[in-house]
Amino acid sequence: MKLTTFVLAAVLSASSVHGALDAKIKAKGKKYFGNIIDSNTIDTAQVPNILNTEFGAVTPEYSMKWAATQPNQGQFNFGDADAVANWASSRGKLLRGHTLVWHSRLPDWVSNINDKNTLTQVIKNHINTVVRRYKGKVYAWDVVNEVLEDNGNFRSSVFYRVLGEDFIDLAFRTARAADPKAKLYINDYNLDYNGPKLNATIALINRLKARGTPIDGVGTQAHLIVGNLAPFDETLKRLASTGLDVAITELDIRIAKPVDAAKLAQQQKDYATVTTSCLTTPRCVGITIWGVSDRNSWVDGTFPSYDAPLLWDDNFNKKSAYTGADNALN
Repeated sequence: MKLTTFVLAAVLSASSVHGALDAKIKAKGKKYFGNIIDSNTIDTAQVPNILNTEFGAVTPEYSMKWAATQPNQGQFNFGDADAVANWASSRGKLLRGHTLVWHSRLPDWVSNINDKNTLTQVIKNHINTVVRRYKGKVYAWDVVNEVLEDNGNFRSSVFYRVLGEDFIDLAFRTARAADPKAKLYINDYNLDYNGPKLNATIALINRLKARGTPIDGVGTQAHLIVGNLAPFDETLKRLASTGLDVAITELDIRIAKPVDAAKLAQQQKDYATVTTSCLTTPRCVGITIWGVSDRNSWVDGTFPSYDAPLLWDDNFNKKSAYTGADNALN
């Protein structure tokens, strides 16, 4: 009985929100304020309730990555990805596809390919199969993900080792042919600070454009640390200077343990800073938060000395971080 009462209270609380984040950012001329959902959270009652009320776009956290969609060559598995796509379409949410070509979450059978022609055909088949399945349902695809190291050099992935930079053009051209209406993005982390990675990303985008490669946007993941955002606004505008759409694709702002009131207050300011930066960058189309509740964040397992990166706490209570984003939108 207590659980039922709690869930009902959560639903009523979510339903009574005046002016959800998505509605407010759209009122400012942007396309969406989004979040993630997948098999690990889709059955947690509070998560869909919050997404329904607050957010207008969703990204599958895991289920569209290569290891999930084609774990064995020629054997595709779309169960979890279909669940997310159907959830989004049935609720009128935009869907961001994530991600087609990435060095991580990659099956060994792909990593072990050494032949150029074989890898070319494998990439084409994978992208064609995945993108065509969701043609007309996916608003934008992260076509290539994390292709550069922080020093600006290309990551030594199987894709780069076998095909060189051409694998990026191949991926974008194949995705465009598979769904001509989907927006196509390059996506990476640590683009939030002036340095070699940001410079190399902008140079790569300019080369792709010069070659006529069909690229529409650049995503900055924005996995940030409280109190360490500078110069976020400047770098967002540098990405926009490429002429592409810009999206903040995986935003979280983690706090070094122990979490205290002062750090939470700074986190509130930092979420306001990031939100304002998107609002004041004309080519910034939207923001995606990488998780609803601190309970489900990837930060816990990846950065154990950090905590509390999101807008809702472990018990799905709004944090002051939410107020920071909300105040910026007001």
